[in-house]
Amino acid sequence: MASPFVVHDPEFLRVLGDAARLDRVVDVDAHEGPVYIAGGDALYFTSLPTPDWQVAIRRIELDWDRFPLGVDWVQTLVKRTPVANGMTLDGGGQLLVCEQGSMAEPAAISRVDPRTGARSVVVDSWGGLPLNSPNDVVARSDGSIWFTDPSYGHLQGFRPEPQAGDHVYRWDPRTGMLTVVADDFVKPNGLAFSPDESVLYVTDSGANQETGSFYAHLPHHVIAYDVDHGRHLVNRRLFAVTNPGFPDGLKVDADGRVYASSFSGVQVFSPLGDLIGEISLPGAVNFCFGGRAGNVLFVATGTAVWAATLAVTAAPIATHQIRSENGTQGVTA
Repeated sequence: MASPFVVHDPEFLRVLGDAARLDRVVDVDAHEGPVYIAGGDALYFTSLPTPDWQVAIRRIELDWDRFPLGVDWVQTLVKRTPVANGMTLDGGGQLLVCEQGSMAEPAAISRVDPRTGARSVVVDSWGGLPLNSPNDVVARSDGSIWFTDPSYGHLQGFRPEPQAGDHVYRWDPRTGMLTVVADDFVKPNGLAFSPDESVLYVTDSGANQETGSFYAHLPHHVIAYDVDHGRHLVNRRLFAVTNPGFPDGLKVDADGRVYASSFSGVQVFSPLGDLIGEISLPGAVNFCFGGRAGNVLFVATGTAVWAATLAVTAAPIATHQIRSENGTQGVTA
């Protein structure tokens, strides 16, 4: 049986170590937003949308590294959301959720309590204009929230025509202001900070327009920016192009390597943008680091959650090792 790990450069061997393996965790409709919370050894994710655009937030209470698990290990935290997509953790251990909205419900970034499912809105408009359909989100160590807002909801028929561009935003918790930090994307999607938060990486999945499409002449790449004074993006540059397909989820490990989804699975790039290896897993959309040692990459593929046990962990700052008021530690990267 062929290995699921494809080595393009010896540096990828450092990622794999001596005991790399790929396991199916559980068969479930895991689509987006995986977040691992260490205190409860639990993985959270958003489900595939139903034909009438119902999306749930689910939780798997894991059992160390014993895989596979049965479907009885899967619980539903929130049965119905405004088409939730990407998620991360904030500094208080709450889930930050990208709510794409619907024809009747506004799009928003919300907070959801990972214990109770209680929800509150963080931001739902920019300068009085409604958000399009927020896709992915990260929290910086200063408490600011950065997210992408492509107009996929309109393209897929469950959101009204956009009133704002396909932007990357920064929300400031001190002022409550939402600011556009990048407006030069066709479809901004995944995003992640470098370990020292000096660089922001953003995927552009513009090659994907209507569901199932791929237009090779449109963007399917990862862009890098320098972060100026923690607030602005400068020095835009091409970091990497994914092939096959377009990138979606994006994460960074402790050594600055960048992980991006593609049609073939998860592609791994050096900090210089060189493709060093791949985890062959067609259907991979988004993923996060987690596990008791922080070295497991949990991958959502739409029909299952998979676990790639590696020899690396997530970036220390990007993971936000959080201890909330109730003592729950969280990891998301």
